[in-house]
Amino acid sequence: MLSLFANNFDRTCEGITRREMLRIGGLSLGGLTLPGLLAANANASSKGSVLTDRAVVLLFLQGGPTHIETFDPKMTAPAEYRAMFGEVQSALPGVTFGSHFPKLAALADRMAVIRSFQHGNSSHGSASALVASGGNSTNATMGSVFARIAGTSNAQTGIPMNTVLTPPSAGERYKGLGAQSSRVTSTGSLPKAYAAFDPSSGGQIIENMKLRLKGDRLDDRRNLLQQLDGLKRQADAAGALDGADKFRQQAFDVILGGVSRAFDLSKEDPKLIERYDTGEFAIPKKLQKKKSNVPAQSPIALGRQMLLARRLVEAGCGFVTVTSAGWDMHGNAFGINDGMPLLGSAVDKAASAFLEDIERRGLSEKVLFIITGEFGRTPRINKKAGRDHWGNLCTLAMSGGGLRMGQVIGGSDRTASRPATDPVSVQDLMATVMHSILDIGQLRLMTGIPTEIARAVTNGQPIPQLV
Repeated sequence: MLSLFANNFDRTCEGITRREMLRIGGLSLGGLTLPGLLAANANASSKGSVLTDRAVVLLFLQGGPTHIETFDPKMTAPAEYRAMFGEVQSALPGVTFGSHFPKLAALADRMAVIRSFQHGNSSHGSASALVASGGNSTNATMGSVFARIAGTSNAQTGIPMNTVLTPPSAGERYKGLGAQSSRVTSTGSLPKAYAAFDPSSGGQIIENMKLRLKGDRLDDRRNLLQQLDGLKRQADAAGALDGADKFRQQAFDVILGGVSRAFDLSKEDPKLIERYDTGEFAIPKKLQKKKSNVPAQSPIALGRQMLLARRLVEAGCGFVTVTSAGWDMHGNAFGINDGMPLLGSAVDKAASAFLEDIERRGLSEKVLFIITGEFGRTPRINKKAGRDHWGNLCTLAMSGGGLRMGQVIGGSDRTASRPATDPVSVQDLMATVMHSILDIGQLRLMTGIPTEIARAVTNGQPIPQLV
């Protein structure tokens, strides 16, 4: 027997919680608790679903990514406004990206770049929560709202439907890297049961499994996986699964396979892992010495985070948030001058690898990939070779999800300070995301959905150019 969830997650009258789906506790291999839940979920699923069989991967660049050096270089502006490192031509005629994004620029025909995204908030914490929630009235993140409708765990695989991947999620070697997940995982007025699963050092599922290991091996994920495999072999040898119905078999696979398999990269092609790998963008020691928080901003884990995101959506996770720190580029490490060559290049490599990977796997229309952050940066470069907080124009790009790609939506004014045409709000972003992953018409017919949740999902209008 295993106990995968020991913490006190809320149980509500609204349905099955993640704790119920993944708790084993007193469940023996012949028990009915988890298999019963799986069978009930399968039965419910057979009656129709509001889900569109799509997933969201949200790459959240924490700190406020510069909109100018990413997707709106504005080389027609005066020198103190335009992109510091220039521009690169994209696959779309007449459209350029910042010079650190050549790989994504080559894939621009698969992307939609929004150059008129704004919300006016320039405070890290509240702006992060605003963007992550899409401004919905519950103040819960889009991932939590989705989990409230879709369920906290995938009924077939047991994978949590709402997951956050911080750098430490990629492995023990990344433990000291920036991981401000609390800014993008609020449940607002929803129960905590709908919070994003965090598989890093605080992740409930993996942490509780690790408690079964010896103290000197608590942090060894490989040993954890080996022990799980060993337990499964012992059960097979003992004939514990002989004659088990499909839901008891599925329950066993969920416990010993679902989550742990998604985080095991050992069977991935080494060449693919290398394509994702961002280890080459380690921060030089001379730059690390400039400020005490600089070492934690390293983007070396980002490639593995994106690869894990792909594995999670393949395993049935519906909403994955990937965080990348270091984008608060005021100057004097990090500024635009020393931050963009590292962080920008890492995003270019990892995000382009992700887009190419999901296309090879036939998932481009099944996955909505979003790149954004809490706000943009001031149009004018400051005296420290950086840019400051700016909520009047923000970074936003998308790919896939069944939406219309290969376009630029909206435009900025002559100094990339504010939208000049077609302003896009956080509510528009929320509506676009929900339109992709939910059947809104079917949702309106559902009973048992709280009014506030239904309103949050159905009231907005998607960005019209995308649908």
